Amino acid sequence: MALMGDKARLLETGRFVHAPDDGRASGTPDGRDTVLPDQRDADMPLDVIEADAAAEASEAVTEAHHRRAAEAGDTAAMSVLGAMLLRRGDLDGAEPYLRSATAAGDRAAANNLGVLLHQRGYADEAAGWWRIAAVAGSAAAAHALGRFYRERGDEPAAEYWLRQSAESGHCLGAYALADLLEHRGDVGAERWFRAAAERGHREAAYRLARLLDDRAATVGDGAPDAEAEQWYRQAAARGHRRAALHLGTLLEERGDTQEAGRWYLTAAKGGEARAACALGFLLRDAGDEESAAEWWRRAAQDGDGNAANALGALHADRGETQTAERWYRAALDAGDVNGAYNIGLLCAEQGREGRGEQWYRRAAYAGHREAANALAIMLLQRGDSAGAEPWFSKAAEAGSVDAAFNLGILYAERGAERMAHEWYERAAAAGHTEAALQVAIVQLRDGDTEAAERNLRCAAEGGSAEAAFRLADLLDRRDGGAVERRRDDECTRWYEHAARQGHRRAQVRVGMFAAARGDVVEAARWYRAAAEAGSRNGAFNLGLLLAREGSLPEAALWWTRAAEDGHGRAALRLALLAARRGALAEGHQWCRRAVELGPPEVAERAARLREALQEELTA
Repeated sequence: MALMGDKARLLETGRFVHAPDDGRASGTPDGRDTVLPDQRDADMPLDVIEADAAAEASEAVTEAHHRRAAEAGDTAAMSVLGAMLLRRGDLDGAEPYLRSATAAGDRAAANNLGVLLHQRGYADEAAGWWRIAAVAGSAAAAHALGRFYRERGDEPAAEYWLRQSAESGHCLGAYALADLLEHRGDVGAERWFRAAAERGHREAAYRLARLLDDRAATVGDGAPDAEAEQWYRQAAARGHRRAALHLGTLLEERGDTQEAGRWYLTAAKGGEARAACALGFLLRDAGDEESAAEWWRRAAQDGDGNAANALGALHADRGETQTAERWYRAALDAGDVNGAYNIGLLCAEQGREGRGEQWYRRAAYAGHREAANALAIMLLQRGDSAGAEPWFSKAAEAGSVDAAFNLGILYAERGAERMAHEWYERAAAAGHTEAALQVAIVQLRDGDTEAAERNLRCAAEGGSAEAAFRLADLLDRRDGGAVERRRDDECTRWYEHAARQGHRRAQVRVGMFAAARGDVVEAARWYRAAAEAGSRNGAFNLGLLLAREGSLPEAALWWTRAAEDGHGRAALRLALLAARRGALAEGHQWCRRAVELGPPEVAERAARLREALQEELTA
């Protein structure tokens, strides 16, 4: 320190040249800035030297030349030689040259002397030299001083010096200031991330992209930020692995899987395990399971639990349960609780319910919501509803839509309709198809047809055949329940949608519409489909259709099936057939059956026919 002299004498020397230093590259082991003055202007510091710049300088000006000049008392040569030796790691050789240049008023040497002392572990002394160089206008020294204060926890002092560095155009200073401001939640971070990114700082470009992305997700419509993509691209092009990963994710979500795969590959080759995992999924979706497995294996070996789970699932699908379990355990060892849940699923599929429950519990206690739901279902299946309820609640509160629906079922079975309805509504709001149907049923019962229609549409579009039928029925009733309908009616479309999914009542209704149009073949097809699935109305209507076509024996078979299943009209038809062919006793039995089954008008007709048959039998 004594060699330097006081600050006043340093400034009076006039040796400091206030040239801007951007600090876009770093050449020292600890990331501090070093300088190498240009031979043509020894007072202009290049605070950070990239490898190619160092190589160019070493070719133009040899170490021997600088050493001769330094020994002759050239301050600039001392500074350059000291920086070269410092960069090489020769601290003992660099220190005397840097101290001599610093004593002569070279601010770059003062900054580098601080770097050297910091590497030796003399942080406080290093900070003293950085302060002197920073006051003299070194943006690199201001950056180093700001980092020093931040490491010490003195954020106000850190911000002051980092701001001095950033406002002087120093790239690393701008990034460090942005990092500090973002840590405090200061909106000013974006400005300085942008400043550093525009000067080529790849981490700043990545952090700026993340900031823009997060803001778009919070206040926007969920669409990716276009500017964020540009910064991801800039950072990824400069070799930033996480930027390449995020860019690949963004492109994959947009549907551009080919370019996404290229960026995943770039990041994966750079050692980014998550990118290797994502690349594996792209390859699997493209049908190349072997290549997918190879990338998953690489990622799993690097500690990616998601990749280990993917490998486990791949082997489980192939029936290789032992290998699958080994990879699931690897996922669990990597900290991915999905591994425990997947082992539970594997045990359940193998009939090892006891072991499955243990793994479900392990995952559920770790906060895995689907494991909590699976555990609750297992408990409920063996009659322990009291034990199942808290696990359903825990899973539902954690966001499991299935658990919320199951909790609704649990409360409904207990007769707690209000609580059941609340959970159904919660699940329906999250898009659960069957929950939306249950909410709609309650709303229909309460007469709120408008709200019911919304939920029925949601459930029907989600694939519920029952919801599609109820929606069609609601529209049908609203239009007056017309028998003849056009094929393009919305009501008809929903009936047909439900019918194609195997809904028996919808099949009967579609058959009725076809019969009303005179399309006997289509009507018979739908009636038969419903009848064969167990619909007594379908069997009865099919019998009517066959009877009109003159196929009474086959019609009688379908009416018999319908009557045995409780259809009163079918029983009356069979009684009439028996009476016509003179089978009075058989007719009397079917009349008695029709009276029992109803409805009232059918029972009345069957009673009159039975009396007539009784008179014939006793005549």
